[in-house]
Amino acid sequence: MFLYEKGRYYQLDDHGKLVAEVTFRKTKDLVYALDHTWVDPSLRGQGIAKKLVDQVVLHAKNEGMKIDPVCPYALKLFESDSSYHDIWYKK
Repeated sequence: MFLYEKGRYYQLDDHGKLVAEVTFRKTKDLVYALDHTWVDPSLRGQGIAKKLVDQVVLHAKNEGMKIDPVCPYALKLFESDSSYHDIWYKK
């Protein structure tokens, strides 16, 4: 389960240590820049980064926003998966 605070979704381990996060910020009306994803090396390869991006996508859809995938990981994901094309803000 991911936690949320303004501009980010994140995950903590059982000791309260940050182990994964995605950050986003409003850049213009109706656009969020998804600018950072990070997953602790011990958790990589489990699809956590994609799940974090999907949280931001759901958040944006619920608010009628588009996403500018500034983060290299998010951009690659948006480019390779057509299910993101409806939410993708292209300049």
